[in-house]
Amino acid sequence: MNRKTISNRQDVRLLVDQFYLKVRADNVLGPIFNDVITDWDSHLNHLTTFWESSLFIGKKIAHKYVGNPLEAHEKVDAKMKHTITEMHFGIWLNLWYGTIDQYFEGEIADNAKRRARKMGTFMYLKIFEARQKA
Repeated sequence: MNRKTISNRQDVRLLVDQFYLKVRADNVLGPIFNDVITDWDSHLNHLTTFWESSLFIGKKIAHKYVGNPLEAHEKVDAKMKHTITEMHFGIWLNLWYGTIDQYFEGEIADNAKRRARKMGTFMYLKIFEARQKA
């Protein structure tokens, strides 16, 4: 398959859809995501909007992300009895990188990797911090 640049919402949707197919099938992440997410179509659309907003800052887009990803992840961690570890984030990040590399290349693809790495680190640290307050 020829890799291309990420240039529009359809590209982001392809990335998100293919990534979450891998997540859902993963032996470690799949049970968590499949237990928590009940409406995959809505969730994938929401995540497409999140990544589109993150990757096309300054570009006019039709959908603007609204939400609090940190709060959502803290709730998931609580539901999982605080068993989410850096390993989970590592698997998530490796699947994300692999999906990007499978379909895309270029500056925005590289930015998607950087943003995911930073976001994963931030989320895990904030989840750990939230556990101390619980």
